[in-house]
Amino acid sequence: MTVVSARVGGTTGQTQGDSLAGQANTAGGLRSRASARRREAIMDAALAVAATGGYDAVHMRTVAERVGIAVGTLYRYFPAKTHLLVAALIREFQRLDASGDWATGASTPQQRLDRLTEHLHDRWQRDPLLTDAMTRAFVMADTRAAAELDRAAAAIETLLARTLAGGEPSPADLQVAGIVADIWLANLVAFISDRVSAAETRDRIDRATRRVVYRANAGSITP
Repeated sequence: MTVVSARVGGTTGQTQGDSLAGQANTAGGLRSRASARRREAIMDAALAVAATGGYDAVHMRTVAERVGIAVGTLYRYFPAKTHLLVAALIREFQRLDASGDWATGASTPQQRLDRLTEHLHDRWQRDPLLTDAMTRAFVMADTRAAAELDRAAAAIETLLARTLAGGEPSPADLQVAGIVADIWLANLVAFISDRVSAAETRDRIDRATRRVVYRANAGSITP
């Protein structure tokens, strides 16, 4: 009887332990999902503020109030508004990458890039204040956002490179994509600084990127 009782007791204890572990895992999963939802809500709020007021309108307190959280809680997710806006930029390019297969539907690298470029032009011209906020954040971010800046550059260049390659990009495609991304950034900086108009910015980007792609296809750009 003693042996049987010991076995039953051991089984019960193990079952209770497994149950507690399962509850802990469930609670951890719920907290993780809640944290992810809050992070998404913070980025949504930042983009909404930026779209109506530009970079200068995005204050951490304003974003926190819009989400309904304490400012201290917001800083646990993002140490500065540049970090926050760059993270939101990454998310937007990831969504763009997932929303359409830019690597298909056209026969040449230039045609594929033109299709993506047309979409990007429409977006930044439709929301100039948001363009202002995103571009300034990318330029002004400090070392606290270094990892986010690297991720943003990688997301942008990978999307461009896959579009150029029509699939998995080569080192040469990534190099050209990096140049194209730099062209975009330089011209958007000129635009938000009021040095050129939206129409001129678009024309400069198109002419410069087409020249780069042409030279790459002609073998003038090598990895």
